[in-house]
Amino acid sequence: MEVQWAGVEVPRMGPQHTAVGLIFSLLLGAWYVQGLEMSVGKIPFLQAVNGSTVLLPCTYLSCIGIKDLYFSWSFNENGTMQKVCDSYIVSEESKPEVSIYRERVEFIGKNIDRNVSILLWNITFEDAGEWTCFGRNPKEKGRNHSTIFTLIVVDELRVVDNTLTIIIASAVGGGIAGLMAFMLLKNFTLFVLAKLEEKNKECLVTSSGIDNTENGLSGSKADSKPTPKRK
Repeated sequence: MEVQWAGVEVPRMGPQHTAVGLIFSLLLGAWYVQGLEMSVGKIPFLQAVNGSTVLLPCTYLSCIGIKDLYFSWSFNENGTMQKVCDSYIVSEESKPEVSIYRERVEFIGKNIDRNVSILLWNITFEDAGEWTCFGRNPKEKGRNHSTIFTLIVVDELRVVDNTLTIIIASAVGGGIAGLMAFMLLKNFTLFVLAKLEEKNKECLVTSSGIDNTENGLSGSKADSKPTPKRK
């Protein structure tokens, strides 16, 4: 008896085939995880001014390649998904013939570097919302994936007030500069004290030698009187 998992027929195994089945499942799971992926980049949203032209990015990736990949763009209009454009990509080297169903939309991906991005001209407030990029790869048993790009339309872009950031940066920079100045002053002070201590030691040694000479101690230059002879 056979069962289906992820669109693939898998034979039912008895207890004696548990290890083999486990390995097969892990390999199949690894293949499945590395399947088709649609991506709109690291920043899945954009804030743009009303009347401007924006790029809605999307790329696809498949570890085992594509064949007759179907992709589409859709727009969530008040809860209803409206198709924007769609097409099939026969192979990674072919250029798709894209059908467009919405005004002011231009397909610019051309399948270069797996790019299926679109350009939206003269945006309006009605264009604000979620844009979905969808893909389905028959080469991966119909594996499909979708990703959402959010467009925010405003009257004008707000000027970010960086005053607080500048103040914080200045305070941090001043603190670091003060700490460095303190460390330099500390090292200089220790250096001067070490030199003074060394000089004091030299003075003590010199002074000790002079005292020994004046007192006629051994090793001094004082004249020694001869010992009187006994008669």
